[in-house]
Amino acid sequence: MSEQTLYARLGGYDAIAAVCSELLPRLQNDSLLGRFWAHRGEDGLAREAQLLVDFLCAQSGGPMVYTGRDMKLSHVGMRISDADWAAFIRHLEATLDKFSLPDAERRDVLAFIDSTRAEIVEV
Repeated sequence: MSEQTLYARLGGYDAIAAVCSELLPRLQNDSLLGRFWAHRGEDGLAREAQLLVDFLCAQSGGPMVYTGRDMKLSHVGMRISDADWAAFIRHLEATLDKFSLPDAERRDVLAFIDSTRAEIVEV
């Protein structure tokens, strides 16, 4: 029997979508990070949320197809700093705490997210 994908270990699409639904408002309402969502229409926010779910599902071994741009292109010019990244990670960790994610999956999620840092943080 083969090892389960991270996607399956996380609970699949619905679980990943639930985490994203909890995480995004935290980020949008943060006094430091909110600027990245300022002046965005609801349709754009909904599209971004769906792309995030699709990206995380696809990258964790799920059956989703991510049709968005790569992380570098998606974030270029946003001037995301080390402080922004640290704030994001704090919100992600709090969200994972809320969902009581087991330690092994938590480590894998945080390691994956950390692997995208170089493509996202600019300054």
